[in-house]
Amino acid sequence: MKGYITIGLLILSNVFMTLAWYGHLKFKELKWFENASLITIVLLSWGMALFEYFFQVPANRMGYDGNGGPFSLLQLKVIQEVITLIVFVIFSLLFFKNETLKWNHFVGFVFLVLAVYFIFKK
Repeated sequence: MKGYITIGLLILSNVFMTLAWYGHLKFKELKWFENASLITIVLLSWGMALFEYFFQVPANRMGYDGNGGPFSLLQLKVIQEVITLIVFVIFSLLFFKNETLKWNHFVGFVFLVLAVYFIFKK
């Protein structure tokens, strides 16, 4: 059960982090932000990233085998990276219609899945 909760929290944290890192690129389309300064955008992104930590830190604490969780530190990192990639791809396809996935992206994804396989192999 801790593994599923950890993964769920990592997904939530990555949604907030993706919004913080890349969501601001769409702010210029919103009337409120069309003339916002860079410092305003940085502070708004930082505020969104704060929520990422509300999910990331508990996920890592709960999921880490040193705290009674099911995952090693390396496994946690690889899980987080794969979730980041999945969340980012979904985000970019939904919000940035001009971005397309090409064959080399899929090859890279396959290698990441293989990385997960090898990291978890006993």
